[in-house]
Amino acid sequence: MTDIACAWTALGGDPALLSRVTAVERPGTLPARLPVRHLARACVGACALAAAELGARRTGRAEVPGVRVDDGAVAAAFHSERLLRVDGRAPVSFAPLSRFWRTADGWVRTHANYPHHRARLLDALGLPADAAPETVAALLAGRTALGTEEAVYAAGGLAVALRTPDQWRATGQAAEVGARPLVERAVLGTAPARPLQPLDPAAAPLLPAAGVRVLDLTRVLAGPVATRTLALLGADVLRLDPPWSPELPDQHADTDFGKRSAALDLAADRDTVEELLAGADVVVTGYRPGALDRFGLSPEALAERHPALVVAQVSAWGAYGPWGGRRGFDSLVQVATGIAATEGSAAEPGALPAQALDHGTGYLLAAAVLRALTERSYDGAGRSVRLALARTAHWLTDGAPYGAGPGADETPETDDGAPVAPVAPVAPVPPDAWLAETGGPLGRLRHALSPVNFAGGPADWARPPTPWGSDRAVWE
Repeated sequence: MTDIACAWTALGGDPALLSRVTAVERPGTLPARLPVRHLARACVGACALAAAELGARRTGRAEVPGVRVDDGAVAAAFHSERLLRVDGRAPVSFAPLSRFWRTADGWVRTHANYPHHRARLLDALGLPADAAPETVAALLAGRTALGTEEAVYAAGGLAVALRTPDQWRATGQAAEVGARPLVERAVLGTAPARPLQPLDPAAAPLLPAAGVRVLDLTRVLAGPVATRTLALLGADVLRLDPPWSPELPDQHADTDFGKRSAALDLAADRDTVEELLAGADVVVTGYRPGALDRFGLSPEALAERHPALVVAQVSAWGAYGPWGGRRGFDSLVQVATGIAATEGSAAEPGALPAQALDHGTGYLLAAAVLRALTERSYDGAGRSVRLALARTAHWLTDGAPYGAGPGADETPETDDGAPVAPVAPVAPVPPDAWLAETGGPLGRLRHALSPVNFAGGPADWARPPTPWGSDRAVWE
């Protein structure tokens, strides 16, 4: 099965629609030992096809618009947080304590971009709040990697010991992850859904998610990528964050294009939350599994009150297994699952050429939401979709969905023998070809364009991001 066909099958899509996809292969983009370019193309291509399918459904077209997925556009989008410029300034990607550290028996990677994660890391290590990286390095050099991982996680921080692929496969979490589908999908309940009006087939651009209300309860990076994509496609995306925990400024500038941003205390403002849920079509959550359950935001609790909702969840490790309650980020999942060991050398660990687990899972999550909306338009039933970065990592390392990738002289096929996507191999081009500039309240932003491309679809977001927390928590 080819890359896009594998992703489309995981989403429950009709194999016949794969003939609507054309891929432009650019060897040399997203270079890595693992087939990152193929995974990235698969996730974006499946997302674009899901958007085109919903667009055809809402416009009454007999034929789904053609999809074009270009490796160059995909690579630029997968580097969006690195290519961003705010008034000419490059973004801050990682804080000084978010890095690899050599331990007495190997390596450990920490994540401390947010102030509370830095504080918990230093507390777990018994160091003062102003400890310098050199102090941390000296301490960890005398500790074991696994011991550090357990101590930091017990304190609510984030640290993961470097594992080889075989060491990861021997863990209970790897077994749980590998036993799950790439995209977990379920029907929640049946009730009259908020009707989505038919779209004018002559309108330009075609916005398949126009009128869809998306409540965005996500952070870094997969969830915001998914909801940013839904905003591109016309959805009214309202992101909610706790007032006491503002998003990192550069992260917000990169991932909140097309959205509105409000600060809301989920515990104190329960009436407002319920009003928003009553008017929503989709709820997307990206916090640690179970973290939002106390607010009545588990899929089961939501299904009881709002059975027509589409509930989409993304987490680092999955909502199951011994690591089901752990926090995590792309960089840490790469370290735990053996990716960093595979991409590194005997001297030091490596990394994928982009945060491909985050971005890839984000586009798959958006695709799952779009497909759920299409399915709901037929039967009125709410849906639950769930993805995990670790499951996407398993697809990359163990799923073998790609082989060597379709070559220039091949016409790839599905298992049924239907053609999938003619591939036109062309040379890489600089990422500037897929960048744009826009002015707004955050300043002059240079940003990556969306790689989600289908005939008649949008080329860019309708509006730039607003200042964090500056919008009202109401539907437009």
